[in-house]
Amino acid sequence: MKAGIKIALLLSLISSLSFSGEQFAMSDSDRAMYAEMLENNPADMMVANGEELFGEYCNGEADLAKFLNVSEEDLPAYLAGFPRYLKEFKQVVGIDQMLQGLMQKNGHKPFELKSSDMFDMSSYVKSLANGEKSNIDINANEHMKKAYNLGEKTFITKRGGRGLSCMSCHADSVIGSVLRTQPLPDLSSKGNAPAATWPAYRMTKSSLRTLQRRFQGCMNNALLKVIPLGSPEMVGLEVYLTHQAKGTEIAIPGLKR
Repeated sequence: MKAGIKIALLLSLISSLSFSGEQFAMSDSDRAMYAEMLENNPADMMVANGEELFGEYCNGEADLAKFLNVSEEDLPAYLAGFPRYLKEFKQVVGIDQMLQGLMQKNGHKPFELKSSDMFDMSSYVKSLANGEKSNIDINANEHMKKAYNLGEKTFITKRGGRGLSCMSCHADSVIGSVLRTQPLPDLSSKGNAPAATWPAYRMTKSSLRTLQRRFQGCMNNALLKVIPLGSPEMVGLEVYLTHQAKGTEIAIPGLKR
């Protein structure tokens, strides 16, 4: 991992751990473990596995660049703009869905979006954009505008018997409150724009997770009907939050509680 990326992650981590002061019931030993994992992120092994899978099923970076109709030199910056509209798919897609298309083109059965192999491979591919600034363009075309608007609607719409939405935990009025010993983060551009650091290793799950999979975890915790991975609503959510991270340096894999 590049030194600059480690420093950025460490600053973000220290900020999140100290955000709520004495309300945040985390032991010093747990904080030390977080700091240690920044140097030895368990997800690095999973991303390395993703690199092998990518070579086997997608034939490497040159073939990926050709599939996306960009030069290999421009590939990192292009990947930093996902999710994006791809004409071949006739819809806005995330990196994982794009890789499914490439696998199929190469004659392979695509990994399921919820599979650990897909998490590993898509994490590796996004890590090719490490050091690039997130450059998603929601005004690129009508498809991106619609995806963003759908994502915003999904973010703020109350659902379920409890009448909860994403805003229930991430509105300005509750940011910084503690839920299950964890400060509720600001996901907007005013905060640390966490979308640039997903996929990430979740310590509480001991696994590598994508941003959409994290959304599903939140929905489960709130007893909401879980939106399927890759659905227009879920891709819209990723577009919406990735837009909040526009201009933020990509650092994959992240490390989350």
